Amino acid sequence: MNTRKIWANYSVSDLARTTAFYRQLGFRHNGASEQLTSFFFGDNNFVIHFFLKDVLEPAMKGPISDAKAGNEIIFTLSAETKEEVDAWAKEVAAAGGTVVSQPEEFGEGYYGFVFADPDGHRFNVFYM
Repeated sequence: MNTRKIWANYSVSDLARTTAFYRQLGFRHNGASEQLTSFFFGDNNFVIHFFLKDVLEPAMKGPISDAKAGNEIIFTLSAETKEEVDAWAKEVAAAGGTVVSQPEEFGEGYYGFVFADPDGHRFNVFYM
């Protein structure tokens, strides 16, 4: 099997809030419709589509878990320095996200933190 591209689909409750959150963090918008908002992540332009839950759930052929009640997947965003990790934590909080764990050392050479977007989707920001 030859996969040409991979992207992620998340469910959200408010497209305008999601768009504002990721724009404030500096991610490049990939477009929007009445059903979704989409952003590019990283140098390779990994795409995450944020669909309204009532649009995505029927396509999933089953219920979507509540991201605020448990973990689904964590995407890791790389940082170039510890200072950049610290700056991300401040930017996430200012944009309305939740800093789940403050920036800290994770063994020798690892530094990062976990945050959740307004719908509870979790991300690591990591320097190593």
